[in-house]
Amino acid sequence: MTSSAVPKGRSRRNFAGARPVMDDVARLAGVSKQTVSRVLNDNPAVRPETREAVRAAMRTLGYRPSRSARSLASGRTRMLGVISFDAARYGPASILTAINTAAQEAGYLVSSIALDTADPYTVVQAVDRLSAEGADGVIAIAPQAWVGRALADARLDSPLVVLENDLGGGGPPLVTANSRIGARDATEHLLRLGHPTVFHIAGPTGWTSADLRVAGWQATLEAAGAEVHAPLTGDWSAESGYDLGQQLAGRSDVTAVFASNDQMALGVLHALHEAGRAVPGEVSVVGYDDIPEAAHFLPPLTTVRTDFAEIGTRSLRLLLNRIDDPAEPPRVEPLVPVELVVRRSSGPYGRSS
Repeated sequence: MTSSAVPKGRSRRNFAGARPVMDDVARLAGVSKQTVSRVLNDNPAVRPETREAVRAAMRTLGYRPSRSARSLASGRTRMLGVISFDAARYGPASILTAINTAAQEAGYLVSSIALDTADPYTVVQAVDRLSAEGADGVIAIAPQAWVGRALADARLDSPLVVLENDLGGGGPPLVTANSRIGARDATEHLLRLGHPTVFHIAGPTGWTSADLRVAGWQATLEAAGAEVHAPLTGDWSAESGYDLGQQLAGRSDVTAVFASNDQMALGVLHALHEAGRAVPGEVSVVGYDDIPEAAHFLPPLTTVRTDFAEIGTRSLRLLLNRIDDPAEPPRVEPLVPVELVVRRSSGPYGRSS
């Protein structure tokens, strides 16, 4: 007994059950292999009825285009490069996760290089490696000024999108959150609660976000006519926040502290607790980033929320647009907005514990 039915997942000519290939699709749809390739790459020159015939043949055969086939057809590797620094921290790790998710949905693989050495040569090496791998484009999470300078000097033929660091001079597009406004909001919140001034524990000097937060904090105090004390510089870790918090805990004029990230704020809370300073009864504390654990600190931490997922997905979308149209001039990307999240670690000045 014979039948004209095609078993699901098999080509009409592939009775051995081998995976169907582009030739099988072309034969079933009655078109050329080149037309199938154009459909796979969304070529607008293909007529709608032809496109639907090819897609119907793919469904009938259970055809799934291989990555290598699509690469040959489009001249692209369907691989993107990401250069990151300090990737263990919450912010960079969250951005990487968002980039990987968005890339997978767009049909791309991601090759990531995590660097921890403050050496411009390593940046150039990373760029060279991604270029050798044939990356269609590169996203660089460049939180430090020296990284931006190294990227500006590196030779990369593929499109580039930079996070957290404006290379200037008509360079590649920049995607970053509004750190200056976030620092302003945190400082204004504490001033509105009646605190005479706000002490600041800053991130490392030379980190773009840390420097912008210092600038936003200082400008807000100056605009309010409040006294500006020199910021204390940490290294993003809870340990540095604890060490600097011990210095502040012994000062009676310290009633409000703004830390440049939540980990350092956690260290401050620890130091204040050990010194017997009630939070927020005697000292209010505000952090930055809104890490998942911030709501579970004791007390729950008031902080500035950064939408790291939006930074990641926006950078991926921008890079894909530049891959599709390399001649498009870089445009100024709007800053990713931030949000003040008020919890119990901040309270009115002079409130008893």
